[in-house]
Amino acid sequence: MFAPDVAQMHTIDHTKGEPIEPNRNVLVESARIARGNVQALSKLNTPDFDALIFPGGFGAAKNLSTWAVDNINCTVNAEVENVIKNFRSHEKPMGFACISPVLAAKCIPGVEVTVGKADEDSGRWPYAGTASAITKCGAKHVETDVTDSHVDRTNKVVSTPAYMCDTAVHEIFDGIGKMVDDVLALI
Repeated sequence: MFAPDVAQMHTIDHTKGEPIEPNRNVLVESARIARGNVQALSKLNTPDFDALIFPGGFGAAKNLSTWAVDNINCTVNAEVENVIKNFRSHEKPMGFACISPVLAAKCIPGVEVTVGKADEDSGRWPYAGTASAITKCGAKHVETDVTDSHVDRTNKVVSTPAYMCDTAVHEIFDGIGKMVDDVLALI
C-alpha cells in the first residue's frame, strides 16, 4: 500500500464534523487506518505491480486532488498523477471507487468511468452532479448501479460508485468486489 507523504487538507473530528488541530500527514494517517506497511507513493515502481486500486472517499477529493474545493478545475497531486499515467503507459489495469474516478477523468483523456447515476433519484444519489462534472473534464461518464462496475477496456480502467450512493453497506461491498474482480480479470 502507498500514500503521498503530504499534509492532509485538514483533519476532521468526525463526531462533530469539524476541523481539528493538529493536522495530520496522509502517509501517517493511511498507515494508521490500514494497520499495515504503507509506503510513500514516491517509492511505487510501476513494473513491480500488476494493478492499482484507488479506494476513494474524501481523501481522494481532498488529499489526492483538490476536487473537493476546485471541482473540475482541480489539480491532482503530482505523484498521484504520475502513478496513474505510468500505469496507463504500461497498460496495467487500475480500479477507482467512490469519488476517485475523478482522478482518472483528470489524468486520462477520454477515459470512461462511473460514479453511478446522473440523477439524484430522491436522494439515493446525493452526488449525482459529479457525473456531469466528469464529462466536463473530457471523460465519459457511464451510468451504473451501486452493485456494478464499469470497465473501460481501452484504458484498462474499472470504476464503481461505492459511497456515491446512499444505500446499504452490503450493496457498496458488492460493487467494490465486482470492481476488484474486473481489475483482476484485466491482468
